[in-house]
Amino acid sequence: MTEPKSAFLKTVTERGFVHQCTDTDALDAALSEISNGGTPKICYIGFDCTADSLHVGSLLPIMLLRWFQKSGHKPIVLMGGGTTKVGDPSGKDEARQLITDEKIAANKASIQGIFEKFLTFGDGPTDAIMVDNADWLDKIEYIPFLRDYGRHFSVNRMLGFESVKLRLEREQPLSFLEFNYMILQAYDFTELFRRHGCILQMGGSDQWGNIINGVELGRRVDSAQLYGLTSPLITTASGAKMGKTADGAVWLNADRVSAYDYWQFWRNTADADVGRFLRLFTDLPLDEISRLEALQDAEINEAKKILANAATAMCHGADAATEAEKTAAETFEQGQSAAGLPTVDIPATEFADGIAAFALFARAGLATSNGDARRLIRGGGARVNDAQLKDENALVAADAADADGVIKLSAGKKRHMLVRLG
Repeated sequence: MTEPKSAFLKTVTERGFVHQCTDTDALDAALSEISNGGTPKICYIGFDCTADSLHVGSLLPIMLLRWFQKSGHKPIVLMGGGTTKVGDPSGKDEARQLITDEKIAANKASIQGIFEKFLTFGDGPTDAIMVDNADWLDKIEYIPFLRDYGRHFSVNRMLGFESVKLRLEREQPLSFLEFNYMILQAYDFTELFRRHGCILQMGGSDQWGNIINGVELGRRVDSAQLYGLTSPLITTASGAKMGKTADGAVWLNADRVSAYDYWQFWRNTADADVGRFLRLFTDLPLDEISRLEALQDAEINEAKKILANAATAMCHGADAATEAEKTAAETFEQGQSAAGLPTVDIPATEFADGIAAFALFARAGLATSNGDARRLIRGGGARVNDAQLKDENALVAADAADADGVIKLSAGKKRHMLVRLG
């Protein structure tokens, strides 16, 4: 394709968001109409309600919606209240555990607030809106739906999609329920086109087959000119999946991962990933990013702090980002026990006879099990109040707490926890 003319495609191409697009030139022309007085275009991305928080892996599609809006267009956040009842087989090795309607509703309520931190919602022409596909999927009548829409899908072709093919090649069961997911997602696109004039669906690269189905269904049943765009799978320079740490997923909700731990996740970015992550996960100008990623040796740490501040401010607010940076400086640069660290409360009565060090580290979440805690201590990576632990069975008593009733635990150089005696 030629160099994009529309602000949106130009921006997301330069910043590394684009993996595939169904008809880039035609989409670019449609999005460029706004510069000549045309109306804003409408896009959507779907988010299923499988957990009570989104994680860092969802940031890429959220940032796509953010740039779409910043480019003068209107984004739709589609909550998967209906599709979550089925389960998307894309990228999965096995069937997703089905959850109750009540749990789906609770998850939906919990994750909705995340989007308000990245998008502007309202009734204006470019304001984001949030809809739920349960509004139409829950009302589908099976036989009429099969007659009207099922006939447009070739099973032969569906078997060739990567998400289906991988499961079958590995001889892993693919239920008929899951097999229907791609039809339902395609129908979502048709409904959003009819209800809101939505012409673009975006998502991760694992959604390419589902998106193609939606584009083609719209063409067949409504003669609609629809488009699809996917972003690449993001891995770190080491090849690891983005957003996964030794402690598990990096969640976006503060009650799952504190602002401080979120800041630390970005601060610990590998040198080779700093520039790429600044382009994808912040709004910083590209010339400033080029300057930052060119920094060498110890200076690259300043770029990491800027990344951590920008990413944390976007998700948790500017005040939380500032506090996290301050806490990190006090903890690492000045060696103090900072009050902003993650905290776990343990009754003071449990310290009467002392708690075995390995058990305390496991309970505080700095180890995944007692065995893991023992190995951490044996390897010299555990400290209590900045003093190295040498005996995994050593008892930590109440007198280890400071005047505020707090004990500082450290696992390695970058993971810390405060134990508050209640």
